[in-house]
Amino acid sequence: ASVSEPAQKCCTENIQPFLTSILEELMGPVSSGFTEVRTLFDKEVNEIIQDFQKTNDMTRLKENVDQLMTLPFNSVKMEPCYLKVNLLQELLQDLKNRFKVYHIDFVIQRTQNFMQELMENAVYTFEQLFSPNCQADSAKVATTIEKVKLRVLK
Repeated sequence: ASVSEPAQKCCTENIQPFLTSILEELMGPVSSGFTEVRTLFDKEVNEIIQDFQKTNDMTRLKENVDQLMTLPFNSVKMEPCYLKVNLLQELLQDLKNRFKVYHIDFVIQRTQNFMQELMENAVYTFEQLFSPNCQADSAKVATTIEKVKLRVLK
């Protein structure tokens, strides 16, 4: 009870007025990282479509979809997504000095983990929606892949 009032006053005067601007500042790198995840997924699926249109090979299509499933664990391809979030290091450093925010690396790592999880969910959903249609007429496969991709991105 004796700490509650001073703590509330401190939060109201020294932290709450800055929360909106802090969140806006932090959301820039986070949003760009998640946008990069979306762009990577889109690019990889487009490559699958283009490859299938060239080859019309259902076996190769299955291999490409299987390879897509490993995308969240491909550190080389996911690296550009993760790099976008590394900008948080500088932003959080300023917060650390102003508000005694610690564990900056943990915040960045958790954000990157969420990005990987989002990619895992995207490729899993893609596979689940596309698998039943994989045996479809090969003339319609590219269109089906595009529709599934758009559904996942939605």
